[in-house]
Amino acid sequence: MEDGPSRIDGEIGEQEKNELAKVLFEDDSMEMDNDDAPLDIQACRMLSKFDDPWENLKDPHVMINFYKNIFPWKLLFLWLNQDHAPNYHFANREFAVTLQNDAYLRYNSYSNYLDLQKDMIRLNPSRFEIGAVYSVPPRDKKSIPKSAFRPILRELVFDIDLTDYDDIRRCCNDKKICRKCWKFISIAVKVLEKRLRTDFGFRQLLWVYSGRRGIHCWISDEEALKLSDDQRRCIVNYLDIFRGGGQASRSSLRVDFKGSSIHSSIKDSVEIAKPWFEEVALKDQDVFKGEDGWKFFKSLWDGLEFQSKLSKFDDSPSIKQWEDVINQESKLSRSTNSITNAIPNPKLSKQLNQINDIKRNIILHYTYPRIDLEVSKHMNHLLKSPFCVHPGTGKVCIPVDPEKVQEFDPESVPDVRDLLRELDRQKTKSQNANPVEESNKENSNLDGGESGIDDLTKAWSKTSLKPYVEYFEKHVTDIIKHKMKMKKDSQNQTNSMEF
Repeated sequence: MEDGPSRIDGEIGEQEKNELAKVLFEDDSMEMDNDDAPLDIQACRMLSKFDDPWENLKDPHVMINFYKNIFPWKLLFLWLNQDHAPNYHFANREFAVTLQNDAYLRYNSYSNYLDLQKDMIRLNPSRFEIGAVYSVPPRDKKSIPKSAFRPILRELVFDIDLTDYDDIRRCCNDKKICRKCWKFISIAVKVLEKRLRTDFGFRQLLWVYSGRRGIHCWISDEEALKLSDDQRRCIVNYLDIFRGGGQASRSSLRVDFKGSSIHSSIKDSVEIAKPWFEEVALKDQDVFKGEDGWKFFKSLWDGLEFQSKLSKFDDSPSIKQWEDVINQESKLSRSTNSITNAIPNPKLSKQLNQINDIKRNIILHYTYPRIDLEVSKHMNHLLKSPFCVHPGTGKVCIPVDPEKVQEFDPESVPDVRDLLRELDRQKTKSQNANPVEESNKENSNLDGGESGIDDLTKAWSKTSLKPYVEYFEKHVTDIIKHKMKMKKDSQNQTNSMEF
């Protein structure tokens, strides 16, 4: 492991010196610490104030050691290759890297994952992205006619970013994120899981945290890989229900469905999102609070007689305003039922239908997934690789289980610096237990040598990244098993036809 720069004494403030001296010298009779007890993340960060080689995210040693010792390269290869033997799914795949100086290099390609890992250690990018599978290895694109170089396979991908929710989230904005606004992502995942699996029959979906304020979805089914740009656009247009070209607004709804024209998939999405609506939009975000919010909410019911019966502005919470509408709707419904038993009243029935339409549109406006449309439309679009590190936060882009997405906490996502500290601690414990063996291992693992390359030792299993890599491993195994089954079924069908 390379040594990063340590803080020199002159950089430590006087107060921090006093704190350190107090810990070290004030009480000579203090009890001995339990050396075997693991340090939690907060303790590691407290110690980092004084001497920590991983403190500075921009230090090149941080990413080099992450790429060398923790990143699960072999699993990434198996996921993209969908087979144990290297083939064009991987060899013809584009990788683009962003260097530490922000230079951007496209059309890199590699024969196997060892070559990929070695080059990432050499280049030491702040992040790298994955693109399409091309007709030839992208690194050879200049050696063939331009017309012969084209994308032939690409996962269908989706990108959802919380900045597209800034018009409806009140807890945070821009790059900030908390557990409250993450619930918008949770709803989006639940809705898209249902739509993509039920409406299109896709089964190999991988959800990956973007590292800051969003989530990505990668669909690896063979049918998804072969989709043309036109077919991808059709899928995106089917899923996108918002009007206004993606322009967010706090003064109008971006959804306008009427009862007779609404598709069954939209109705189903409303049923998925409805249980979340009150908690997320009305309680957590309180979207109609304040005079402007109240005016907007009241304007949604323009043209309906009961609008005048809604409560006057008194800075009531959004849930109270919503309940006010429900109460007025119930009164209207009772009136309709009592009258229509004798004489049909089309006017009241029409009002009830209008109220239901507006309620449904409000729920969709505040809960339906806000997809970055352009990301999904083109085969040659690049997307950040799973397990990359977000250069602004240090967070690892970990897979997210859609069944547990509502439990996901973006603040608890492993930070690359904490992972390296965890690995250091494990190494120290091993050295204390087997000093000779660990010394020999250290000498054989110098930078620039062949040892240390490959993730066969699974160093990630000694860190808090372990459960996320294991989840990814299960996903990859399912893909390969399915691919093998398809090959076997195809072979059996061929043999049957020959017979």
